[in-house]
Amino acid sequence: MVQDGYHWMQHLLTTAYQFITDTNLWVTIGVVSVKIIAIYIVARVIVSVTRKAVEKVFQERMTGPVSLTEKRSKTLTSLVNNIIKNVVYFIAILLILGELNFQLAPLLAGAGVLGLAIGFGAQNLVRDVITGFFIIYEDQFAVGDFIGTGKYQGTVQEIGLRITKIKEWTGQVHMLPNGSITEVTNFSKENSMMVLDIGIAYEQKISHAEQVLEEILAEIYEQEENMVAPPTIIGVQDLAASEVILRVAAECKPMTHWAIARNLRKKIKDRFDEKGIEIPYPRLVTYRREE
Repeated sequence: MVQDGYHWMQHLLTTAYQFITDTNLWVTIGVVSVKIIAIYIVARVIVSVTRKAVEKVFQERMTGPVSLTEKRSKTLTSLVNNIIKNVVYFIAILLILGELNFQLAPLLAGAGVLGLAIGFGAQNLVRDVITGFFIIYEDQFAVGDFIGTGKYQGTVQEIGLRITKIKEWTGQVHMLPNGSITEVTNFSKENSMMVLDIGIAYEQKISHAEQVLEEILAEIYEQEENMVAPPTIIGVQDLAASEVILRVAAECKPMTHWAIARNLRKKIKDRFDEKGIEIPYPRLVTYRREE
């Protein structure tokens, strides 16, 4: 028994020594390692070169006869680069597996069968991909657009074939499956309207308030380059319980109406104080009955 164990250990050490000292084995390992490193480097170079080429192509399309908008160009550039990167790295992985003597034909056949099986149970994934394709194809929105969908509003950070990332102004990033995006409001496509209601007391003359408002509107139109057209006074919007409401409207560049409205409110408050025009606010009057 001891003799058999000794012979077995001696055979194991001899085999290990022959394995370690086999020159052909180490040459093969070195050649395969060099090929794997070369495949990886070539894949990285192809991805880097194609990324720059795609960016250059879309930049030229922005100034060509059939031009793209800057946002759409960024969206398509990101999408095409991601597709190229995934395809190149997938081919590189197959080549590396081939160098490691994996049989690719059975592997690919098994992957095809597995993919078909998964496809039947991944209908939501297929729907997300198809919806993502049509979002990009129809240019419903692009990277950098401010959109609203469902209960979310924010700036589009990324559009993929499966998910869309939306960042709110408070910093939260929502990752929405494209299949769940059924209705979209795009605030960045067209010029936006600034609509502002200003209340004055019933004791004030409407004509005087409108005259002061016209002066303010003329000043802000000269200062604000994001105003597309001069702002106008629509007129008396409502006769409320304690105030007369005047409405002002102006066409502005996309997504600039909020900032312009804030600036205009400040100017109106300061000028109304100078001119003695009262902006009503809730008051509580207490009557004390004498005994």
